[in-house]
Amino acid sequence: MALSLSPPSTTFYFPTTLRHLHPPFHLFLSPPPLRHPRSISTVRSSSTTTTNPSPTTSPSPLPSFRDRDPHSLNILVVGSTGYIGKFVVRELVRRGFNVISVARDRNRDQTLSSLRGSTVCFSDVTDPSALDASLSRLGVTSLDAVVSCLASRGGGIKESWTVDYSATRNSLAAARARGASHFVLLSAICVQKPQLEFQRAKLKFEAELETEAMADPAFTYSIVRPTAFFKSLGGQVEIVKDGKPYVMFGDGRLCACKPISERDLASFIANCVMDSDKVNRILPIGGPGKALTPLEQGEMLFRLLGKEPKFLKVPIEVMDFVIGGLGLLSKVFPVMEDAVEFGRIGRYYAAESMLVWDAEKGEYSEEKTPSYGSDTLEEFFERVIREGMAGQELGEQTIF
Repeated sequence: MALSLSPPSTTFYFPTTLRHLHPPFHLFLSPPPLRHPRSISTVRSSSTTTTNPSPTTSPSPLPSFRDRDPHSLNILVVGSTGYIGKFVVRELVRRGFNVISVARDRNRDQTLSSLRGSTVCFSDVTDPSALDASLSRLGVTSLDAVVSCLASRGGGIKESWTVDYSATRNSLAAARARGASHFVLLSAICVQKPQLEFQRAKLKFEAELETEAMADPAFTYSIVRPTAFFKSLGGQVEIVKDGKPYVMFGDGRLCACKPISERDLASFIANCVMDSDKVNRILPIGGPGKALTPLEQGEMLFRLLGKEPKFLKVPIEVMDFVIGGLGLLSKVFPVMEDAVEFGRIGRYYAAESMLVWDAEKGEYSEEKTPSYGSDTLEEFFERVIREGMAGQELGEQTIF
């Protein structure tokens, strides 16, 4: 069915997408015509992937769209201009899907260029009426699936509920009204132990997806919970190149992750559109290889640079002191509320591993954290050493 178109010297960062952060060091128009039908591109080879089923639901009967050719399927992508969203759009287009990318109405030329191959719908996902009207004006009357890469940029309290919950919910409603029967949600592995507002907002929407699937056997979902992104681990490359120490909290073993590249994650998300073994499941996913602690990441970086390792170990209690001070200020100045939340986010990621939580053992498990793809952190570090962090910017908020 074709789409109808009618240290003093060290900077600490808050990431653009905080829920995929892995510190210690990062704290805080006219649409283009649809393509002619093409055959499905072959997915790049990947390592073995294992997935954990959601304990709340069993697979529903598969929607009929999975029996059709991708070039006859209409896929709505929200959060399409974000760090992962752009790669997801590119991968879906490469596989031959008809992709409708929702983007904010600004920098139109740049947006159209970055989302080339898809039909761009300029709209505001936080306004359900505006989103519905924009899709209608574009002539989008039929959808088969949705991929949501929406993420609050800063992790503030109000923004988290506006974007991670409400805007994502608006996307589901608009797509369901047009017949969509599958929803792929980019979530985060850190929601396993929710202490932060964006985690609670994300979990609330996850629960609503499960409820929707139980109420309607024709509707399915895939919830993707990735570990750390490569970009959240690259912020100290230039610092170490300049001869400064690698900064980490505690002994550098407080948190570990299996980082995954944006390209590999986009491939995995695209698989979730059509793969029947990913239906109605919560899917934690990391990159290839073993889990890496901040200490191991730093040692890798020094080795690649040919430098003697030099570390600055910051007591985790420093974060508690900062959060406590911000908390006192917020009682006098309520506008400081988000600053307290940013501090909590930094503290969370400085101490918690981005791996699957083994509830029986009460610990994070490297073995239970699935791996996917072929891109490695070492290759990423080598590229950043050569080319810098262009395209991997860490966000605008800094402290210290």
